[in-house]
Amino acid sequence: MADPRARRRRLAAGLLVVPVVVLGLGARFLAAGPAADLSGGVLYAVLIYVLLVFLRPRAAAWSNAAITLAFCTAIELLQITSIPATLGAAFPPIRLVLGSTFVPLDLLAYAIGTALAFGIDSLIGSVRAGRE
Repeated sequence: MADPRARRRRLAAGLLVVPVVVLGLGARFLAAGPAADLSGGVLYAVLIYVLLVFLRPRAAAWSNAAITLAFCTAIELLQITSIPATLGAAFPPIRLVLGSTFVPLDLLAYAIGTALAFGIDSLIGSVRAGRE
């Protein structure tokens, strides 16, 4: 990857993965109630966005945001079926990725998380572009 901007973007995204996962797991296992559920969904979407930036550092922020929201929505809608629950029964850690039950509020959390990640990424991009 010869593009220094893409290299910096990938590095920054890579460095964010662990803290986002730790915060998400903390929301999942250490907190309870609607705020914990909402924050877990927000952080799930942020993690998907960060992973996309890592995999696609040259992609436009809006593109990563659109894919993030579509992916998170698809995962949530998949929970209407029995597939995630069946897979979770066979391999419990998969529940952290696929969930187990459909919760409409999670769709709002994913939209908030995607918007938050997109906004921060766009702001950082604008600041960097202003410096160059």
